[in-house]
Amino acid sequence: MEYRYRTSGVCSTEMIFDIDEDGHVIRDLKVMNGCNGNLKGIAALVKGMKIEDVIERLEGIKCGFKNTSCPDQISKALAHFLEENQ
Repeated sequence: MEYRYRTSGVCSTEMIFDIDEDGHVIRDLKVMNGCNGNLKGIAALVKGMKIEDVIERLEGIKCGFKNTSCPDQISKALAHFLEENQ
């Protein structure tokens, strides 16, 4: 299933997740705008991972002096997905 999330406080603007039918594993991630190479690398790393594991690893990461980062926004998006779907 596709899940879209509008980011806040970072250079990327939207994250598009492809999540398995059971709602537990990330099949794909596309991030619009932001640091292209870094975000493609992160997307490749989270493919096949359980949502809870991704949240645990990425939550709270900051970018420079910002209170958040693209990885942190991925964790927020996935936490929001779990709240809506479980």
